[in-house]
Amino acid sequence: MSREGYQVPTGSGASPFDFGGSTQARQSGSQAGGGESNTANEPVIRYMCGDCGTPNQLRKSQPVQCLDCGCRVLYKERTKRMIQFEAR
Repeated sequence: MSREGYQVPTGSGASPFDFGGSTQARQSGSQAGGGESNTANEPVIRYMCGDCGTPNQLRKSQPVQCLDCGCRVLYKERTKRMIQFEAR
């Protein structure tokens, strides 16, 4: 499909930032695993916003979007662990 032919889908009144479906579907999906919340076990990844520079901590299930300004350009922070390569 070309970009010119793309039509923005009209929502059912949901928030434009709700990418994971309805909240009821997300709640029932997280309770399907024995009643425990899966979000507590998901690792948190740190990002920096490309627009406002605020640090963000996002989980795998969250949309890639700044929590303050809504910008979708996020940069992953560099690891603190020392990485060493051997050159020939």
